[in-house]
Amino acid sequence: MGEATNLLNVMNGALQALSSGEADFNRIISEAKHILPKITNHLKVLGEKGSGFRPRSDAGVQDFYELRDRCLANGTLFEDPDFPCDDTSIFFSKPPTKPFEWRRPSEISTNPKLFVEGATRFDVVQGELGDCWLLAAVANLTLSDQLFYQVVPNDQGFEDKYAGIFHFRFWQYGRWVDVVIDDRLPTCYGKLVFLHSSTQNEFWSALLEKAYAKLHGSYEALKGGSTCEAMEDFTGGVTELYELSEAPENLFHIILKAYERSSLMGCSIEPDPRVLEATTPLGLVKGHAYSITKVKSVDIATPNTSGKIPLLRLRNPWGNEAEWTGPWGDKSREWQFISEAEKAEMGLTFDEDGEFWMSYKDFLQHFSRLEICNLSPDSLTEDPSHQSHKKWEMSVFEGEWVRGVTAGGCRNYLETFWHNPQYRITLVDPDEDDADNKCTVIVGLMQKNRRKQRKMGAECLTIGFAMYQLNNPESLPKPLGLDFFKYTASVARSPSFINMREVSCRFSLPPGVYCIVPSTFEPNEEGEFIIRVFSENKNNMEENDEEVGIGEVDDRVKLPDEPMPEEVKANEKIRELFKKLAGEDMEVDWMELKEILDYAMRNETKNEGFSKDVCRSMIAMTDVDRSGKLGFEEFRQLWIDIKHWKEVFKLYDKSNSGYLSAFELRQALNSAGYHLNNHILNVLCHRYASKDGKISFDDFMMCAVRLKSMIDMFKERDPENTNTATFTLEEWVEKTLYS
Repeated sequence: MGEATNLLNVMNGALQALSSGEADFNRIISEAKHILPKITNHLKVLGEKGSGFRPRSDAGVQDFYELRDRCLANGTLFEDPDFPCDDTSIFFSKPPTKPFEWRRPSEISTNPKLFVEGATRFDVVQGELGDCWLLAAVANLTLSDQLFYQVVPNDQGFEDKYAGIFHFRFWQYGRWVDVVIDDRLPTCYGKLVFLHSSTQNEFWSALLEKAYAKLHGSYEALKGGSTCEAMEDFTGGVTELYELSEAPENLFHIILKAYERSSLMGCSIEPDPRVLEATTPLGLVKGHAYSITKVKSVDIATPNTSGKIPLLRLRNPWGNEAEWTGPWGDKSREWQFISEAEKAEMGLTFDEDGEFWMSYKDFLQHFSRLEICNLSPDSLTEDPSHQSHKKWEMSVFEGEWVRGVTAGGCRNYLETFWHNPQYRITLVDPDEDDADNKCTVIVGLMQKNRRKQRKMGAECLTIGFAMYQLNNPESLPKPLGLDFFKYTASVARSPSFINMREVSCRFSLPPGVYCIVPSTFEPNEEGEFIIRVFSENKNNMEENDEEVGIGEVDDRVKLPDEPMPEEVKANEKIRELFKKLAGEDMEVDWMELKEILDYAMRNETKNEGFSKDVCRSMIAMTDVDRSGKLGFEEFRQLWIDIKHWKEVFKLYDKSNSGYLSAFELRQALNSAGYHLNNHILNVLCHRYASKDGKISFDDFMMCAVRLKSMIDMFKERDPENTNTATFTLEEWVEKTLYS
């Protein structure tokens, strides 16, 4: 944190200069401008500051600079305790088939370097791990210096301040995180086993792969994947997938525009299930991830015709002679019809380096899938060469599907579908030059942490989304209810529900207000997600949900002003029991309250009684003088609340089972007068629901008690309804502990 100290020194000096009247404003501003980017960079390095998402603790975060300085001071080389150099960091499903030895670069090669003549796509050579999807993205990353050095910081190496420690930055679900590693790499018989450079003493690519393996728990976790996954982790962008057998007519235009915006692109051929990495007659490898490194319409002149032909330059991550041998391949006769000046401008070479050109027509015919990673709006802001490029507008939200609450499944399960999280997006301005006055929108739904959880048996959930147009949004409830979805068809949806990390799709929609509903295919499948919306012009996005607060009690559960005779008789029995248990001080503690409630509510609790926790919380909710006991007037108020909540529970427990479905919790608490959003409902169910998503009568009472206590506590400090309350730390600890 040396930069932070320097900034404080600059600010202190500025204050002293101002107080003495000797301020050199130009010098102060110059020094601050020099240091502030470093501070910003440091915060970005740790990856947890200023992200706009749920806060996360810094406990356990490895600070590269602090660890490096400590090693330099001690004269030691860093050994990473969080990613040990043993077989568990390589495999999790089976023991290794060969003896691995972890070596530092100085033990593998003389004069090790992080970079040799810079970083290029030819530094990416696949090893024995099936992660060509990752390698294709790494090769693409080298095409943009700004993107590359964002992932591979250039403040490290094997010369100055070398301490056996390196760090790499990856985008993870809305945050940039810094991954620290030591430089011990898996080898066999003295050679690197996995990703490596074609230059023997260059190590940036091998170290990058190790950091990515650590991020996901092991090297084996990187086996199998799509290039778009890694491209997103390197850029924070959103990807699109195109099946080339169903390519839209304007796909080359989309590819060209993507290339002009520095998008990363990868492609592949459907694998042959009978042959591993089978080669086609024209030299392409099936099931292998290629990167698209250039897109161009080239002028061609033959004896019979002239004009432009669309060409793509592709690269095989093996970086060897395995190249396309068809038209426009290396040294093919088609190149004689291209001018020498055009060839020079294209950077045309005919080396056996895995890179080749082919026509767009042949590309469609021979490849199966295309992946485009559209960069987020801030990806290129610091690069002067991209200032004239248009950028996407982006909105992003985090959410989760919780069993029985917000995991409603797809529209096939209409009764629960509306419980899924909902997001409202407003599109105002159509795209420029769009003949139909429509807006381009790319929606990406990404599930979180599934690759990392592979070792625990977790696989990707089957996910998708649907979009609904809201013609009169102000008249519609938040969230949209069952009746809306019952009678309203979607206007757009994900191409399919699929078990991949992300599903995304591009739409062309008229300006208006839309609701996006992300879901798993089946109900009650739990997981976290982020949803992102890219558009050419600004979009306004918000959660389509209730505001937390107090509302009216449902008329169906309101108690009559004049109780029925049998109710009066029951109340008298409760009063007599209270007097009997209260003793001389006429107050009851939680144990005596439990005895009263267990008798009065024996039918509702199925004779199991109330838990001590809910009785203690009931005391705290009503105990104005903080004595730990209730007088009769306090008890009488509590008794009214309990009877209200009992009626609410009976209203929704139609089968008299003693349980509510968590899907019914929102409506039940609404009937009790509490308006809650999905975030609060998810927390309540994480805390009080059973594994099968059921809420017992006792736990429903606890939900109601805690809600009333916390809302009353807040309202007490917010008499003017500003939605803001202030507590000292002591007050907050006292009130929350007692409640």
